[in-house]
Amino acid sequence: MPWYSFNPIDTFPHDTADPNNYSLTGTTPPNCPSPKLNLCAIQASDNQGLPIITQSLRTQISNAVTNKVETTNVLLRPN
Repeated sequence: MPWYSFNPIDTFPHDTADPNNYSLTGTTPPNCPSPKLNLCAIQASDNQGLPIITQSLRTQISNAVTNKVETTNVLLRPN
């Protein structure tokens, strides 16, 4: 399944559920350095180069960012 880097194009606070805020990086997870504080990348099904963000993935993103703990499908970075 492909990985997408979180590169928000909207205004703050950024919408992590908006597929337009992600860039396709390929099938290898991108490098997301420590400390693990903010959203870096997600792994999701592809829809013409944009991620399909399901309710389950939204919950994983929220939990990862809130708890500062990465999941199988969500990676974090310093800022």
